[in-house]
Amino acid sequence: MDRERIDDLCEKGILVLVLGILIFTPVALGGVLVWQVLVLQGLTALAALLWAVRLWTAKRPAVLWPPICWGVVAFVAYAVARYLGAENEYVSRLELIRVVIYALLFFIALNNLHRQETTHLVALTLVFLGMAIAGCAVWQFLTKSERVWGLLSVYRGRAGGTFYNPNSLAAFLVLLAPLGFCYVLVGRLSHMMKIVVGYASVVMIAGVAVTVSRGGMLALAAALLVLCGVLLFQRNFRIQALALLAVLGVAGVILVPKLQSVRTRFEDLSSPTKRAEDLRLSIWKGAARMWRDHLWTGVGPGQFDNYFPEYRPMEVQAHPEQAHNDYLNTLAEYGVAGAALLLATWGLLFWGICKTWKHVRAAPDDFARKKSSKFALMLGTTVGLLGVLIHSFVDFPLHVPGVAVTAVVLMALLSSQWRFATERYWFGAGGVAKWAATAVLAGGIVYLGWTGWRGARECEHLARASRCPNYSNARIAELKLAWEIEPRNEATTSAIAECYRVKSWNGGVDYVNQAKQAMEWFQRGMKLNPVDSFNWIGYGMCLDWIGPGEAQEDPEKYYGRAMLVDPNGHYPAAMMGWHYVQTGDYAAARTWFERSLWLQREDNDIPVKYLPIVERRLADAAEGR
Repeated sequence: MDRERIDDLCEKGILVLVLGILIFTPVALGGVLVWQVLVLQGLTALAALLWAVRLWTAKRPAVLWPPICWGVVAFVAYAVARYLGAENEYVSRLELIRVVIYALLFFIALNNLHRQETTHLVALTLVFLGMAIAGCAVWQFLTKSERVWGLLSVYRGRAGGTFYNPNSLAAFLVLLAPLGFCYVLVGRLSHMMKIVVGYASVVMIAGVAVTVSRGGMLALAAALLVLCGVLLFQRNFRIQALALLAVLGVAGVILVPKLQSVRTRFEDLSSPTKRAEDLRLSIWKGAARMWRDHLWTGVGPGQFDNYFPEYRPMEVQAHPEQAHNDYLNTLAEYGVAGAALLLATWGLLFWGICKTWKHVRAAPDDFARKKSSKFALMLGTTVGLLGVLIHSFVDFPLHVPGVAVTAVVLMALLSSQWRFATERYWFGAGGVAKWAATAVLAGGIVYLGWTGWRGARECEHLARASRCPNYSNARIAELKLAWEIEPRNEATTSAIAECYRVKSWNGGVDYVNQAKQAMEWFQRGMKLNPVDSFNWIGYGMCLDWIGPGEAQEDPEKYYGRAMLVDPNGHYPAAMMGWHYVQTGDYAAARTWFERSLWLQREDNDIPVKYLPIVERRLADAAEGR
């Protein structure tokens, strides 16, 4: 087989793999589960391998390197540096893996999917994928289905399609709907194809509506208004822009008011009580405090949820996972330095768009411009990315892999348009450059492959453990096998410790030894993640359980450390009260139980069960009994 044939097969293989990633990730719940990220890892590593083969089989290998590439490389280097200094290495590594995946996907798509027919195939595939997922969401909404791939959704009255979170689906459709409309209005498609793509775009608007995502609907409206504004300045497309405005007006005036859930969600914005119940503002306050305390470099990649308890406002008792604002989340995790690098990367992207804008429009014909699919791709993708950036002010769409990989590939297709403006960013990949590019790709492949293999084996044992009876020896055995594969996962050590603690609580002749084993595993958790209150509380509970004679340690300092890392958490307060019950200080116990109930009234069983006992003991003491 000759080299050209191998090169052609590799290029087609890369296209298939990238399309597989773009389809699989949004369809599989948005790619938020561990095994889904592992699949994404494997597909990306295979695509990188095929690109490395292309570098050695092509007769004149070249690399497209527009200015945005420097921003991508700089941010990846910064993320690696912050990962190396992160306190919770395991969580930061998971975040770094995503960063590496997105960076590799960007460079793979930029250098292998830049042919016009390929870029349009990718774009139209995404449009039809968006239509299919939006259609699924409309069906869920109309049938009041509350399941996504068999999982019961907690978002009652809202539809997420194949995404578990409806807000993530809204962001995905905000990214793609403008692209579909641009292909209809300014693209060079057959009449039949325009009808189909136009239908797909309308279905995506309906899909955003049934998600009942206020941020998504506002972001889509803003993006499409920007699109209409741009087209109104293009003399040949003013009629199309007015037609689109008419469609949006009909949808806004007739369709949206008829959806009771949509109307209710927007009415909540005018209610002070409902605004107070929306925890976003409180989470933002905690995120802002976290950023101020780690101004320049942030708390580390993926560490927001880990550090949030220390900055938790009293009204937020759950783990938010993200800041529900991608900008604040970035500042908190990467600091001003990382946010500046990301801002520069986006700035280079839009600078490239400005430089190539006039080169992708069709030549004028009889005082007007012909339609151009290149222009449709550039305009639609730009407006879609702008819509996602708007949505990111009130949510975390770019932290959802299904949205992020789509945005990254579209950014790569946009950046590849530089080739229409100039040849200066094409660089020959011969000699040293070829070896350097191969070394970088090999490093990415080895890293993704090694971490993916370990992650898959760990995931298998954790899945087996979840199917074993609670706190059983079989579960402990599977958890230990997972820990041997990945000893830096603090969640696994905590789970093992909790199993031993509960077994000790159940009594038996070996209860002291089981408690001590639990303490050993809780200590491992403390070292891996010092800011997690669960391990400190668990260790203190074991000390209380086996008594001062066996423990020879003061348990109160461990409860105190838990309160230090989570001062406004209802669970540490409840466990502090429980500790004082064990010591017989019922007045102090009542104070802590009341605080815990004040922080969270519902689903807070410990103070509810113990307060009557404490009140009885205090009454007995007052009466001399």
